[in-house]
Amino acid sequence: MSTVRTVLGDVLPSHLGVCDAHDHLFFGSPQLPGQELHSVLAARAELAAFRALGGGSVVQWTPYGLGRRAADLPPLSRQTGVHVVAATGLHQAVHYDDDTLARLRGRLAEVFVAELTEGIGTSGVRAGLIKVAGGFHALDAHARWTMAAAAEAHHATGAPIAVHLELGTGALDVLELLCGELGVPPRRVILGHLNRFPDVEIHRRAAETGCHLAFDGPSRAHHATDWRMPDAVRALADAGHGDRLLLGGDTTTAAARSVDGGPGMPYLLRGVRPRLALAVGEELVRRILTENPGRAFAVEWQ
Repeated sequence: MSTVRTVLGDVLPSHLGVCDAHDHLFFGSPQLPGQELHSVLAARAELAAFRALGGGSVVQWTPYGLGRRAADLPPLSRQTGVHVVAATGLHQAVHYDDDTLARLRGRLAEVFVAELTEGIGTSGVRAGLIKVAGGFHALDAHARWTMAAAAEAHHATGAPIAVHLELGTGALDVLELLCGELGVPPRRVILGHLNRFPDVEIHRRAAETGCHLAFDGPSRAHHATDWRMPDAVRALADAGHGDRLLLGGDTTTAAARSVDGGPGMPYLLRGVRPRLALAVGEELVRRILTENPGRAFAVEWQ
């Protein structure tokens, strides 16, 4: 039976409710100094605000070494009534120091598998997906290393692989590597940030493989392509790929949180949902927020 692995245990895909398919409760990177998401109180307030608008689940894509605070996730989920899915994986090399990367050499897939099956650190919280990242219009050696480890961990556990596409680029290269060379079924791959590079032809070719496509990041106000997202979603839906689409907020800085004056997680339901409904209809938006995440993140665990 397929289930989604949340921080409180496995649940049926139908129990996710309205899902923010890509966001962050906790996140910290040297690339965003002073904007770390590390406040438990702010995370709780953000989840509560999302829940008040009908939100039911959040998938946190924060990977290894970037301040996941895994031990804080179960109590937050219990207190707010929102399902939370945690991630293992590794981001781009620029987010880590050399010592961290050196410690992982030769054992990266092993780390991913352990966090999926045994737990993240001493928290006991098991990850429910593997997050990796590509580069801008390219896959460098680091991306190929991390994706090879992600594929190995997928084959050992069945966990889905979520991919940060740098500014939305490189989708077809990622699929060629993961699904071609490394043998990951496309339906187990989630491509993130397609809204940042609104090339409808590339979106269509990626969708035709059977992967999932996430349109995420409306909380990042400097992404000037966000206004084109409804058209991109409509084009994919018209081509018959509505069952492969996901929506997420991708809140990565403290300033972007609703509790700090930004749009945050609630904006996905308060702003994005009604705008998208005008383009593709309420029924498709409902399925994108509720049914599609269950397929994308559910897996028959090994």
